[in-house]
Amino acid sequence: MKGYHFDKFDPRLEGKTRFEQLLDIFMQLLTYTSGDVGEALSWMNELDKQYQLTTDEYGMGDFIDELKEKGYLTEDQQKGEIRITPKTEQGIRKKSLEEIFGKLKKSREGDHHTFKPGQGDELNPESRPFRFGDMLEQIDFTESIRNAQINHGIDSFHIQEDDLSIKETDFKSQTSTVLMIDISHSMILYGEDRITPAKKVAMALSELITTRYPKDTLDIVVFGNDAWPVEIKDLPYLQVGPYHTNTVAGLELAMDILRRRKNPNKQIFMITDGKPTCLKVGKRYYKNSFGLDRKVTSRCMNLAAQCKKLKIPITTFMIATDPYLQRFVQEFTETNNGKAFFASLDKLGAFIFRDFESGKRKTVY
Repeated sequence: MKGYHFDKFDPRLEGKTRFEQLLDIFMQLLTYTSGDVGEALSWMNELDKQYQLTTDEYGMGDFIDELKEKGYLTEDQQKGEIRITPKTEQGIRKKSLEEIFGKLKKSREGDHHTFKPGQGDELNPESRPFRFGDMLEQIDFTESIRNAQINHGIDSFHIQEDDLSIKETDFKSQTSTVLMIDISHSMILYGEDRITPAKKVAMALSELITTRYPKDTLDIVVFGNDAWPVEIKDLPYLQVGPYHTNTVAGLELAMDILRRRKNPNKQIFMITDGKPTCLKVGKRYYKNSFGLDRKVTSRCMNLAAQCKKLKIPITTFMIATDPYLQRFVQEFTETNNGKAFFASLDKLGAFIFRDFESGKRKTVY
């Protein structure tokens, strides 16, 4: 005889199939495991044992089969490996965007955007009377005809200048952004995973820019002993290495990338949890992990000043609370005339998104 299984009602799961519920968990685990399918599925099985994620009718094997059928996984028969597909990579980015952007929609606290009207490319609900110099394409014909009917009546319908109404628009600035991510060993030290929130922010920001601001550019730079660019598709696989923190190399690469960008507005976002400890001098690495080394920090300050001259503001998101590090970041920020946020891991995404969005609109006179 078939019985009934009762479990706790979760309104967030309402309307989702069992596959969609498991897919949400799987996407999260792939971020933590840097795209390792085997490890993510092992975690899924452990969670299933503890929290009964599957049922007698739909097991973990059914979920894996459906992942393959729907194009989330591909199997290499020769090597015996299962890998995620580009569809899964984009899915992870979308989940990151929903996770971070969804939190911003729930609360406006601390949000200091100023949206001012001007001639631009995004409509806002406000309208105003016509003024000399307004463009023809700005006329709100529906509102203008309505005004004419009210002012002159239907029988003697005609439109005068006083009847015309203008639809306000907001100007969205095109921006080239370089996001620098610290992948030094300290990003996983002290029992705290700092690299996963940084990856999630990078994936969410890349998805936001490619979908909402296609004219913008986003480049991702990772820095350890050296610095190198990574593609957006590589973000889920990003891992921390046995590296020191060569902030200078990261800034130099970011500046080099932005020099080649044609957008007039350029900026650098830097996510780091520690002090700069490494410098490449010729072919050798100069390293000092004990305190702030003047030889290293002086180069950082020089680059901050150069960025200021090039009108490239640097916004630093420091995931650390050490007072001497905060003092260094403050001095670095003042040298660049940029901004600094001492962000906790759970607030990192909110800080970056609000700062990015606040720079997207400008007043046009």
